[in-house]
Parts: sequence; C-alpha cells; structure tokens
Amino acid sequence: MTQSTQPPTQVANLDLKKLNQKFENAHPKDILAWCAANVPTGLVQTSAFNVDDLLITDLLYRDLKPAHPVPVLFLDTLHHFPQTLELVAKAKELYNLNLKVYKIQDVDTREAFTAKYGEALWDTDIAQFHHLTKIEPLQRGLAELGTIAWLTGRRRDQANTRADMPVFELDTQQRLKVNPLANWTRKETWAYAFEHDVIYNPLHDQGYPSIGDQPITTPVAEGEDERAGRWRGTGKTECGIHI
Repeated sequence: MTQSTQPPTQVANLDLKKLNQKFENAHPKDILAWCAANVPTGLVQTSAFNVDDLLITDLLYRDLKPAHPVPVLFLDTLHHFPQTLELVAKAKELYNLNLKVYKIQDVDTREAFTAKYGEALWDTDIAQFHHLTKIEPLQRGLAELGTIAWLTGRRRDQANTRADMPVFELDTQQRLKVNPLANWTRKETWAYAFEHDVIYNPLHDQGYPSIGDQPITTPVAEGEDERAGRWRGTGKTECGIHI
C-alpha cells in the first residue's frame, strides 16, 4: 500500500515543540479536548482495550462527547484472550462506540491462521507474526479512516523505551500521534478508573497489568516491570506499532 508521507495542513502548521511545552503537565482531558477541537475529523483512537485505552475512551465518549464521535480502531489479531473480546463488545454497547475492527486480510480464525502460517508463528518468527496481525492492519486502518491524528494509551512509566515519549509526535507517515497519558502514572490511571467506574479487563485483577495476545502474554510478578509479561524471554519491548 502506497501512502503519502506529506503531513496534512493541520499537522504541517503545528509547532510540536511549543505544543509539547504547553501540554507537558496537562490533564489527559485537556489534551483530548485540544485534539477534538483542532482535528474535528480525521481523529482516531487506537485501542487494545487495556485500562489506559478505556480511560481515553471514557473521557471522549462520556465526558467530552465531540460532535463527531471518534472512531476507535481495534486490531483483532485472532489471538486475543476471550476476556478481551468480551470487553470490546461490552464497551461498544456501553459507549455506543464508533468501533472499527481491522484484522489480517486473508484469514478470519485462529485455526485458519495456523493452517496458513504454521504452528506458533510467534515462536518461529515474532516479527512476521506482528507484521501480519498488527502492523499491516493498523496502517491499513489508519489510511482507510483518513487519519490525521491518532491517540494511543501509552505512558512514560510503562517501559524504559517510553521514558522520553512526548505528548505530541509525528508517526512514520507524518500523521500526528498523540499520547494523552504520557505524563500519567499507572497509579493515576487506576485512580481515575475507580473514581469514574470505568470498565476494565478482569485479567488486570489476575496479574496482567498489560494485556496482549493470549499465547505471548503471561502474568507479572510483584516488583516486575508492568510490561514484563509481554513477549517474556524474547528480549522484545515493543510489537513494532510504536517504533
């Protein structure tokens, strides 16, 4: 798929340095309000339906309620926990989400994926597994939705690789990439979730602070990094979407 790497006018005219200075210590709601006001169309939330993602969804759909409901892009990798898929359905109904589901194009079940790409592709070629299930569907989804700016649920305290992450940045296609929770901590996220009764994945209460694909997500022990259960033993810290 050929995509333009020229930023849209709304993005090209931004001074990211000044914007980041202005919003460095801002509440996520204020960052999202700026996004909704300045990118009324072409704003997309990408969500894995972890608690951080649902916090953003709650702010957008329950609190801010922009005139154009922000599309929520979910990648159905075919390898999610059942609890994750149940949560997606619950959130869609609760918030009346403008949900956009993207997945690998040529198979539609986990069994078909295995038949075509082999047993446990995540063990034999993790990069290919992520390209097929996440990277390509994400880029296709962002392009088809006419994305000018997209929202992530990343926080700086989630991993060392995210420690210097700005609130506003450009992705490889020169779209605006916004991290409204960049300056928040895990404690602040959960305080908001409990205060506002935000629904969340029950796996979070079972030792899974960060939830990805079922075959490659394990519980995290006390004292371990929040994302230690993702790709355990592989040395990976990111799936490739945010690199």
